[in-house]
Amino acid sequence: MQSYLFTALFISIFLAPLIGDSATGIVFEDLNKNGTREPSEPGLAKVAVSNQKEVVETDAEGRWTLPHDEDTIFFVIKPKGYAPPVNDEQLPLFYYIHKPAGSSSETRYPGVPPTGALPKSIDFPLVRVADEPEKFQAVFFGDPQPRSQDEVDYIAHDVLTELVGTDAKFGVTLGDIMFDNLSLFEPSNANIALIGIPWYNVIGNHDINFEAETDAESDETFHRYYGPQYYSFDYGAVHFIVLDDVDWGHHPGKKKKTYRAGLNADQISFVKNDLALVPEQKLVCLMMHIPLMDVGNRSELYRLIENRPYTMSISGHTHWHAHFYIDEEDGWEGDEPHHHIVNVTVSGSWWKGQKNEVGVPHATMRDGAPNGYSIITFDGAKHTLDFKASGHPAEYQMSVFAPDEIASVNSAKTPVYVNLFNGSKKSVVKLKVKDRGGWVEMKKVEEQDPYYVAMRQREMAANPNAKLNEPIPSWHLWKANLPADLKLGSHLLMIEGTDAYGRVHTGQRILRAVE
Repeated sequence: MQSYLFTALFISIFLAPLIGDSATGIVFEDLNKNGTREPSEPGLAKVAVSNQKEVVETDAEGRWTLPHDEDTIFFVIKPKGYAPPVNDEQLPLFYYIHKPAGSSSETRYPGVPPTGALPKSIDFPLVRVADEPEKFQAVFFGDPQPRSQDEVDYIAHDVLTELVGTDAKFGVTLGDIMFDNLSLFEPSNANIALIGIPWYNVIGNHDINFEAETDAESDETFHRYYGPQYYSFDYGAVHFIVLDDVDWGHHPGKKKKTYRAGLNADQISFVKNDLALVPEQKLVCLMMHIPLMDVGNRSELYRLIENRPYTMSISGHTHWHAHFYIDEEDGWEGDEPHHHIVNVTVSGSWWKGQKNEVGVPHATMRDGAPNGYSIITFDGAKHTLDFKASGHPAEYQMSVFAPDEIASVNSAKTPVYVNLFNGSKKSVVKLKVKDRGGWVEMKKVEEQDPYYVAMRQREMAANPNAKLNEPIPSWHLWKANLPADLKLGSHLLMIEGTDAYGRVHTGQRILRAVE
């Protein structure tokens, strides 16, 4: 006790003038789950709290103290075995916004209303979780990106209803929650809440106020609905860090305000201070909107994580799906390459394409993969991603493209393409004609998927006003020619392909050989 009093006295006399204005509060166990601390509810020790730059741990009584200015967001970093409360939209309430005068800029979409004077104590409730396993699932959405209520409804019909009742412990939207129209946050949040699990959000370049002059001001509508634009939390054996890599404003060489991919100095400081309290053996999962390889100052981030044995990262933004293994060619200095996932998008090709029987566009992505989402299973320091195509069974993991009919003499000149949606450079894809020889290993190619090319041509021929996006080279496409001199008649093509995690998936296609 004397040691604690001496420390408090030392801080008040010697450090307070250096810290400036400080906020304080208690992280407590909310036994009755009402969000308010009762005298009988204990403080929780050694729980991390941040002001988006510094990170401190609570003392033995659960108390924390941090400096602030007039535009600060404080948040508790959820520890394993506890959970923050959620609101009616299943959005976690782990933060307190201090903006006494409210948002600093007038924009079309409102920011944070005035919060008034700083409370004497900012208390964060946490509820003890009886079972927070080290093996669990989480859902990841890339770019739902609706621009209208109709597109909010597309998401509901195409994705959300099949997720109701999921075993996943929480979900994450990896940015571009909206497509510029931020008034749709509310109906979108209400729909996602029906899945029934806590939902975290990353800010994207279409989730900001474009009228704002600075990057800080552009985030204020996001703050209103979701709190801090970068933060962290623990679940199981994993430490998750949400990043804001959308840097908005007036940039050199640009005539107009725009965005670029980057992390500001406070955010880098937060990650450094946050990781200082995270054990080396934990898996650290970075979640962002723009892919890590495009972030201008990513080397600063690399230096903070590359000496850890277990790291991974995931993003959205591009509207195609891929696995990358970042190594020394990109400035990574870790012993093993860093695994970065560019996640499949919910909106696919921005909700374009012919509509199905329930009025939802097929939205096939430009790399030939269907729109959808990911489910990642975390197990200690390991992870496995399942690619889930919207509206399809879980087994739908590839498309096979080949002609319906070929001339038998030309079979050896006829290519077959396989788009293994969750494939990577680590995958092996094989082709076999049933009852005709053995397996042939296919070659990974970076070409446009002919399946998407043909579909786009058909739709644009039927509707000249169709605006399907141009195809791009796919990161998960394989190619091989058929065996020579296929006999006349129908043939079954059989495909085996290993995904990025070594699991084998199968596909089939029928074609016929004629004279």
